[in-house]
Amino acid sequence: MNENTESEPLRIAFVCVQNAGRSQMAYALAQREVEQRGLQDEIEIITGGTRPADHVHDEVVRAMHAVGIDISGRTPREIAFEETQGSDYVITMGCSADDVCPAGWAGENRDWNLDDPDGKSAAEVGRIRDEIERRVNDLFDELGST
Repeated sequence: MNENTESEPLRIAFVCVQNAGRSQMAYALAQREVEQRGLQDEIEIITGGTRPADHVHDEVVRAMHAVGIDISGRTPREIAFEETQGSDYVITMGCSADDVCPAGWAGENRDWNLDDPDGKSAAEVGRIRDEIERRVNDLFDELGST
């Protein structure tokens, strides 16, 4: 991580079309990692969608509650072009990054290619959540070794 605490924090954006499922789970799990690893001054996490839904999917709220994370008060939001421009990493969830990663953007884009949990069974949503958790942990491990 950054040893210079005077520098800008590393910004990670978790982006999806609706910002109602996968990106909300990734955001919440990444926030937990930031807190558990004591990286509040080093990493900033943001999330948003290119066409946000009206609410976070109920099955996603339940899946996160099952692992002790309450996202029931979250509302999908639109991600601004400036937010992605200012991000070091933009992680998309399996939807096209074309809307959020224009030509000339200096950050790194990764697409995690995850299934959309909307309308899926509790077991399927739990599997998607667990995969997101694994990828978030791997990302933080990778960032910690650089």
